[in-house]
Amino acid sequence: MPFDPAILLDYWPILLDGAWLTIQVSVAAFVIGYAAGIVVALVALAPARPVRFLAGAYVETLRNIPFIIILFVVYYGLPFSGIRLPATLVGTAALALFASAYYAEIVRAAILALPRSQFESARAIGMSPSEAMRHVVAPQILRSLVPPSTNMTLTMMKESAVLSSITVPELTYQSLVVQGNTFAPFEVFAAVAAIYWLIAIVIAALSRSLERRAGAAQAASVTGNPIAARYLSLEARRAS
Repeated sequence: MPFDPAILLDYWPILLDGAWLTIQVSVAAFVIGYAAGIVVALVALAPARPVRFLAGAYVETLRNIPFIIILFVVYYGLPFSGIRLPATLVGTAALALFASAYYAEIVRAAILALPRSQFESARAIGMSPSEAMRHVVAPQILRSLVPPSTNMTLTMMKESAVLSSITVPELTYQSLVVQGNTFAPFEVFAAVAAIYWLIAIVIAALSRSLERRAGAAQAASVTGNPIAARYLSLEARRAS
């Protein structure tokens, strides 16, 4: 049979509903997962060795187990513990949990890549630890965080297709419904591949925009904080 996209005309609303849920789940998992990843990264850099061990165990456990297994453990483990939640909520939580381990490593690596003297010098001229992290460390690592974070976000968005296995009505689940109604698998999955590609293109464009803004954010942080401006001027003088 020849390729016939007209078969899908009556089913576009179903696919678009699935695509919209995929975007919602991915955004929620990104926000929750990145926030958790930052916390885990800071814990992994803590002076206390037992605390660092716990953070490392968290990261390695989640990175070395397939996402579908993590999803099933969460989905079937919660009812076993007496907690019953909607499949979409459970799937979002599992996706955020999975992504948080990778985001934690991205943040930790970016902080470690910055010379330790940056933080110590900021503390030496009167900054508190939180001020040093916010005005000196964070602006300098933001730009380096964007590319690996974008790659992980794209991976996470594509992994959201696994949520169809627990009946979350995202894009892949809806495509299976449409395929069952039309008996046109090639047309359906070609259309779904195009939708995933478009979502990925938007994410990549947003990341490039964020990367360009990162330099401006660093300059704004310096001009907005006199201590940070003094610190960076001292660093520039020392380099010259």
